[in-house]
Amino acid sequence: MPKVTFIQPDGMQNVLDAEAGTSVMRTAVSNGLPGIVAECGGSAMCATCHVYVEDGYLDGLPEISDVEDEMLDCTAAERCANSRLSCQLPVVSDLAVRFPDAQV
Repeated sequence: MPKVTFIQPDGMQNVLDAEAGTSVMRTAVSNGLPGIVAECGGSAMCATCHVYVEDGYLDGLPEISDVEDEMLDCTAAERCANSRLSCQLPVVSDLAVRFPDAQV
């Protein structure tokens, strides 16, 4: 079972087992982890599940779609090269993501 490491803005880490194929967003929300709002429920329509993928985990992730790319321009926190919407990241192997300071 893959593990997702969620890193809070203060550096605190939570490591959760994730069902393969589920999204990073769904893993966080279903475990009650604070840091992801997920207003649209995973439809890539709100940008409230923005995360920064940690170095070493970007390879092998699906390409950013046009819709995700557009929504990443609407994030509350700064968009960076490693910014992704966690609802668009399927868990296929171990992964580490950092929450931004703000989602809304």
